[in-house]
Amino acid sequence: MTSPFQGGAEDGEEYERPANPGGPARIPGPREAADDLDLTAPGYQDHPAHPAHPPATGHAEVPPPAEPAPPAEPAPAAPPPTHTVLKSLLGAWALAACSADETQAVEDHLTECARCAEEALRLRDAVGLLHPDESLDLKPLLRSRVLEDCLGKRPARIPVPVWASPYDTETARLDALLRDFGDSEWHTPVRLKWFEEEHRQSRRTTVAGVIGHLMAVDGLVAVALGLDDPLGLDGPAGSPAERTERFWEDSPYPTTRRVREPWREQGHTLVRTVSFAGTGVAELDVGYGSFALPLGDAFLERAFECWVHAVDIAEAVDYPYDPPSGPHLNRMIDLAARLLPEALAGRRRAGLAAAPRGLVAAGAPGRTLHLEIEGAGGGGWDIALDSPAAKPSAEHTVARIALDGTEFCQLAAGHISPEEAAAGQNGDREAIRDVLFAAASLSRL
Repeated sequence: MTSPFQGGAEDGEEYERPANPGGPARIPGPREAADDLDLTAPGYQDHPAHPAHPPATGHAEVPPPAEPAPPAEPAPAAPPPTHTVLKSLLGAWALAACSADETQAVEDHLTECARCAEEALRLRDAVGLLHPDESLDLKPLLRSRVLEDCLGKRPARIPVPVWASPYDTETARLDALLRDFGDSEWHTPVRLKWFEEEHRQSRRTTVAGVIGHLMAVDGLVAVALGLDDPLGLDGPAGSPAERTERFWEDSPYPTTRRVREPWREQGHTLVRTVSFAGTGVAELDVGYGSFALPLGDAFLERAFECWVHAVDIAEAVDYPYDPPSGPHLNRMIDLAARLLPEALAGRRRAGLAAAPRGLVAAGAPGRTLHLEIEGAGGGGWDIALDSPAAKPSAEHTVARIALDGTEFCQLAAGHISPEEAAAGQNGDREAIRDVLFAAASLSRL
């Protein structure tokens, strides 16, 4: 008979024989825990602890909770700066060039070190002498002066035509004004003014709305050159007022600053196109709805309106803005003077001006008014009174008007009424009145 303590096997378990036969029986050790098993060992799938063989009790074994990681030891604090280091920072502290931590360290040190405190006061006083208190804003006219100087220093590789130069310059000057505008400035109210028949008219918009207006009317020049219309129109371009109203109603640009980029890009494209177009392009007609202008005159007209509305914007944001250079202003005044006889004839047809004094054959001398413009861009122009086809003649001068150049441009832009124009007048009062009103009628929205 075999004893159960003497090496028999039962239920697959083996027991060691006691080292001392006849002594006390040795109790077998505990069975291995499932967590201690080698899960990758061959034959593990047949082990009772494998997931394929769940315990008979039906309860899953819950692993013990993981022990929390020990807290990270705080990094050792940086040693405080030494007296030598803090003394070397006094110059930077006096110039307000230290970081916030350095400034705090220096100022804490100055409360403890009398010698450094005296040195700091001397340095701060010296800085005050070298750098008097001034506004950090650029001087109002600095940018325009630098821009004007740069434009006159280096000629372009592909030169801009002389008749397009005022437009190129005025759009660049206006863009320089707009470049630093924040969102609030773009929403600043601006009132556009013009003269219609016998009365002044106005329309309220914003800075962004003014730039949208300029872009819409510049589109007439773009259409004449075969470029894309900013309004996306395939049919008739329309009058400046019609285009402006449509742009304000349909475009997403006028209420935001986003209008600046397409307006500026359109201006660059116009100047680049005529610069590469060669001679003869200046005679191309640009339609304005009820009338047309040669391309050269259209560029001058657009330069004039760009300057006028730049002044509107500058006044709205309380910023100074200079008039164009003398040669460019002279070209703009010359265009207005050349348009006066036709404007006078149009008012006469509408019954708003006195009838001509007799019939004048085309090319024959007729009654003339001499317009004298003073100041930068000034000069003298003889204006035919009875017919646009008549030839102005100094011998037939019946009246004279003298005006400052900027004031004449304000009159032609509809910003002042004919009665407000401080004109030196001499001669036929009726002719003078008709010419002043004709100058004001050149304006429009």
